[in-house]
Amino acid sequence: MAEDISSEMQRHRSAIDALDQQFVSLLNQRVQKEGGYSEAQVLEKVARFNSGPLSVDSLQAIYRTLMMAGLAPNAQATDPKLVDELDRKMVDLLNERVTHASEIGRIKHAQGADYYDPTREAIVMSKIAALNQGPSSDATLRAVYREVISSSIALEKKLVIAYLGPEATFTHQAAIRNFGVSLCYQAMKTIPDVFAEVENGSADYGVIPIENSTEGAVFHSMDMLVDSELHICSQVYLPIEHCLVARVPLEQIKEIRSKDQAIGQCREWLQAHLPGVQTMDVVSTAEAVRMAAEIEGVAAIASVHSAQHYGVPVQVRSIQDRDDNVTRFLVIGKTRAQPLGDGRDKTSLVLSLKDEPGALEKTLRPFGKRGINLSKIESRPSRKKAWDYLFFIDFIGHYQEPKVQEVLAELEQHCEFVKWLGSYPNVNSDSRGA
Repeated sequence: MAEDISSEMQRHRSAIDALDQQFVSLLNQRVQKEGGYSEAQVLEKVARFNSGPLSVDSLQAIYRTLMMAGLAPNAQATDPKLVDELDRKMVDLLNERVTHASEIGRIKHAQGADYYDPTREAIVMSKIAALNQGPSSDATLRAVYREVISSSIALEKKLVIAYLGPEATFTHQAAIRNFGVSLCYQAMKTIPDVFAEVENGSADYGVIPIENSTEGAVFHSMDMLVDSELHICSQVYLPIEHCLVARVPLEQIKEIRSKDQAIGQCREWLQAHLPGVQTMDVVSTAEAVRMAAEIEGVAAIASVHSAQHYGVPVQVRSIQDRDDNVTRFLVIGKTRAQPLGDGRDKTSLVLSLKDEPGALEKTLRPFGKRGINLSKIESRPSRKKAWDYLFFIDFIGHYQEPKVQEVLAELEQHCEFVKWLGSYPNVNSDSRGA
């Protein structure tokens, strides 16, 4: 029986591989052909071509992502009928692909597997990049396939994703970047609320900010990871562009509101261009924009997306102090991501040290002697007693690897507290969290 299941799984995966090869080739042909259609006409056309099982909304989300990337620079005006034929073939291939994906999902879920598989998605994204011969960028293809995978999951179950809200925050954008638009999203008021929503089963996964390249760690998230039984399933890197959003010009701004991290990331610009203007911390960048829409003289620091969502003009774009301003977000849930291997996994731990000389050196030694690369180490007060600290450590490797198990066993011998927070694909900021 197990052999029959394995054989059936392989048959569907082989079919998907063949379909992906065709689709990537057609997509690269499509971006070189200008058929003279507007975006609305393209979306209407692919809806007509759709015979299912993809929903029209999911199919249009895939095409919106493709159109956001735009045509190739060398695109040529083409007979619309030829463009229609390409689009029809692409729609048919997508529907055939999600049919096979649904069959794989049916088999896996019958065996107790989760609907969301970050490790498998990382493998798919790597395969797609290997198939790409251009002119589309790998980032464009990954963005398109993020929506393809999202659509496939939605056919099986409309997963609920809790995130630090309200709608249009950077965390909301990170959640969509990781899961695609075809799933359900639930805005939460606080980071503890995100954890609670996933822990009690009201949401399947949560998305929280964990650190910024300019301002450092998000301490509320770190504190919650210590006490929660949820695991880190995946990570998302989101480039952050901050804008000054207000209904009045700069000279009429009396107060600037935003999340504390956003204000910190724009401190030098504010000092140079709005010296002396008072700042106020609020719960989110999106909430700051809502306030700027209602209160005369109040400006917000937020994204273009938030400004558009609440209908408030952007006065100045890109006011962050660093051009490489990136925030890392974590996906939390009950899923345990399987290893990719070959140094493509990251593991997160939290531990506390014994109050003795050389305690930190003893903690680092097990990693060094096994050649394990630490990518982050950060201390945080334990909140249990004065001058007692927790250490958060990220390193390359997976919990299931023998040498990682050896490290954990050694740490438990001389650390007062050791907790595994999760092992997950170690994707970079260009791979859209896939």
